[in-house]
Amino acid sequence: MDYPLLNVFWTTMWIFLWVLWLILLFHVFGDVFRDDSLSGWAKAGWTVFVVILPFLGVFVYLMARGKGMGQRQMARAEKAEEDFREFVRTTAGTGRAEELSRLVELKDHGDITAEEYERAKAKVLAA
Repeated sequence: MDYPLLNVFWTTMWIFLWVLWLILLFHVFGDVFRDDSLSGWAKAGWTVFVVILPFLGVFVYLMARGKGMGQRQMARAEKAEEDFREFVRTTAGTGRAEELSRLVELKDHGDITAEEYERAKAKVLAA
């Protein structure tokens, strides 16, 4: 087994770069398909460009729309956070949190089974 240390380093570096490339490629595809401002033709065009000329396509996409990728991702994160906060406000406001905590207490004391707990929880959350 004659594999010098420098070759191990180069092999590791190329594998790392390959994985990094795949992650970048998936981010570009994800951004293309999640962007509502692009038309269907534009999405198809970017997809074909990235599939036919992957390196050039990804780099051109990053140069043309890279700044917007971060802004769109931040907007999605803020929307998810606001949706979560609204869910918590409505859940706490209707007394569901108290009912759920009471159900957990009953389950922990052994007064109800896990199946009964799941059914009751589903009923409380559906209300």
